[in-house]
Amino acid sequence: MEVDEVVCLPKLSRVAVCGGTHGNELSGVYLVRELVKVDKKAVEKKAEEEEPASVLMVLSNPRAIQQGQRYVDTDLNRCFTHAILNGPMLDTAPYEMIRSRELNGMLGPKGSPEAVDLVCDLHNTTANMGLCLIAYSDCDWICLHIFRHLQRQMSGIPLRYIHFDVSNKESYSLDSVGKHGFAMEIGPQPHSVVRSNIYTAMKLGVQHMLDWVRSFNSGRIFEGGFVDVFTMVKHIDYPRDSETQNITAAIHPQLQDRDFCLLHPGDPLFQTFSGETLTYKGHQPLYPFFINECAYYEKGIALSLARRKRVMVPAIRVQTEQEQRANEPRYTSEEEE
Repeated sequence: MEVDEVVCLPKLSRVAVCGGTHGNELSGVYLVRELVKVDKKAVEKKAEEEEPASVLMVLSNPRAIQQGQRYVDTDLNRCFTHAILNGPMLDTAPYEMIRSRELNGMLGPKGSPEAVDLVCDLHNTTANMGLCLIAYSDCDWICLHIFRHLQRQMSGIPLRYIHFDVSNKESYSLDSVGKHGFAMEIGPQPHSVVRSNIYTAMKLGVQHMLDWVRSFNSGRIFEGGFVDVFTMVKHIDYPRDSETQNITAAIHPQLQDRDFCLLHPGDPLFQTFSGETLTYKGHQPLYPFFINECAYYEKGIALSLARRKRVMVPAIRVQTEQEQRANEPRYTSEEEE
């Protein structure tokens, strides 16, 4: 491998692992609580052996966690736009908007050099999706290399990388506060319930992610390769009554629990409450995910559809101190100019 084929990226000095952004998604809540209990001596001992990142454990929405609800007033994971984080804020603002500013002060500010290097936000889904990393970029080499590492280390668990292409729109979720960030979404698990197998898979995913960060910071070169990326194309709502807006059908039994199985035009999509089968009317086969996600009923989403593509990920390594100094912007005084 030639040196000029390797992309050099800044060290990941500060990492945040967040749970409970949705207060009833319990794997992340209990995992963050457990990680906080890690013996300090063991952490210090490992620090002598490796170059770890500083890891911050955060319970994102404490009020919602206490109440056992997804949120108190509004969805916290939609509150990290610049308008909400920096605009006027009334005393009567929803709790989650106030909390998003607190988290932005802790982990950000969003888009600034002071922001944490990596945010891993832990989520559960009621859909049969396995373990997914969800990110706003399909060319964030840090996130994609972490995903490749998880694929190698967790071969017994279905893993996918989902790209939410916001194009000209702004990212709005907690993981967007970091320089790099993703949601780790794992299911199926009912809300307000914790299942041992789902919790354990999330715990392994976080441990392997942190191990990768330590290896990256230590100077290891990670070879490039291909990654299959599922780019979200659109959402589909349930059929609804035109007058009441009540749903009139459920996910078809042949589609239920078949996340990431290719959906072809003409395939069964919904089954009405009177027993009629409604088929997929799209013009091209796409991959469904978040099928029948409980929390998305209020958002008008029965499932999402994605297009799969193969992305070439380059080899990467951490920048040396000399390279980092060379890449830092230089500021000159008016006299020097």
